[in-house]
Amino acid sequence: MRVQADDTGSDVPAGGGQPGAKPAAREPSSPVVTVPLPDRDLRLDLFRGIALWLIFLDHIPTNIVSWLTIRNYGFSDATEIFIFISGYTAAFVCGRAMLERGFVVSAARILKRAWQIYVAHIFLFVIYVAEIAYVTASFENPLFAEEMNALDFLKTPDVTIIQALLLKFKPANMDVLPLYIVLLLLFPPILWTLLRSATAALAISVLIYALTWEFGWNIPSYPSGHWWFNPFAWQLLFVFGAWCALGGATRLTGVLRSRITLWIAISYLLFAGAIILTWYFPRSAFLVPRWLSEWMYPIDKVNLDVLRFAHFLALAAVTVHFVPRTWPALKSPWLKPAIVCGQHSLEVFCLGVFLAFAAHFMMVEIYSGVLMQVAVSLAGILIMIATASLISWYKKIEGRGSGTPKRSPDADLAGGEA
Repeated sequence: MRVQADDTGSDVPAGGGQPGAKPAAREPSSPVVTVPLPDRDLRLDLFRGIALWLIFLDHIPTNIVSWLTIRNYGFSDATEIFIFISGYTAAFVCGRAMLERGFVVSAARILKRAWQIYVAHIFLFVIYVAEIAYVTASFENPLFAEEMNALDFLKTPDVTIIQALLLKFKPANMDVLPLYIVLLLLFPPILWTLLRSATAALAISVLIYALTWEFGWNIPSYPSGHWWFNPFAWQLLFVFGAWCALGGATRLTGVLRSRITLWIAISYLLFAGAIILTWYFPRSAFLVPRWLSEWMYPIDKVNLDVLRFAHFLALAAVTVHFVPRTWPALKSPWLKPAIVCGQHSLEVFCLGVFLAFAAHFMMVEIYSGVLMQVAVSLAGILIMIATASLISWYKKIEGRGSGTPKRSPDADLAGGEA
């Protein structure tokens, strides 16, 4: 009988039931595919939680604490970390289900999760624009609505709501969830291909990425423009994460352990950091050769520029080298807050969007000094940690009450537990 590892690392029947139980039903037409699915990796939760904190800090305008985030020292930022880990987790959770229960059942589960995230996005939209509208009206400051890209909603709410339901209208800081919804909607056939030919699936993803750059594919936004995170381009990072989860990371083990790879990655990170410094110190811009700047700029975030993707890969290579799966600090109480936030990423992300605007409002209307910037940043992160801890506590209590032991959640934009 084919076996695979569960979240605790023990061997269980492929059907996932108790010994002697009937195996889960499989579609007659689905071939048995054996793919090495990894055990749960706490590093995913840790870095997703940290990414959520960084995104929150970056969403607060003129915030001195945001100088601690990685976007100020390289080409990529926390968004790349978030999307990669989401792809990895989606493949880990849904790939196991597709192997055990077949394409139709697992596809339905993925689409159900896409619907849940869509509902969360619309709920967040309503709360968010209500917050913006209330602050704008109460303090008679239309700049809040303009800065948050909510002015069209205040002018024509009837039309704007329809566009929001179609994911075409998005206030500032609400671009990530629509991207993830689209990626999940497209994920069932991608996952099916990954499980049968991971190389072919990744090659198709690269081809779509290249064609997007060649033909300028994107999705239109309302009232004008296009999506800030182009799904046709950002799917590459998501699929790459899924590819790593389904054996790609194992194939890359030798490369990642190489000292040559490590030094190339460190060199590229230093190069990116040096280029970024010329943005903050314009007088040093002459140090960048003209031919290099003409080739390099603009470094496009909308279409996931190759330089951004390479910067993320360099960060990942260095991180994997110095933070192995068995890193003892992963069990440390000091890292527990970030891990808990990463395990409840959907709720924490939505809360972070709301808190970022609240922090911006306080800095504009009350006090904008350094002390306030530090205070609202720390307060926001502490509220995110408290919320994630409360959710985790409630799920444990709920599991005890039902009499069925539940495994720890494996982070949750992917949906469900692994």
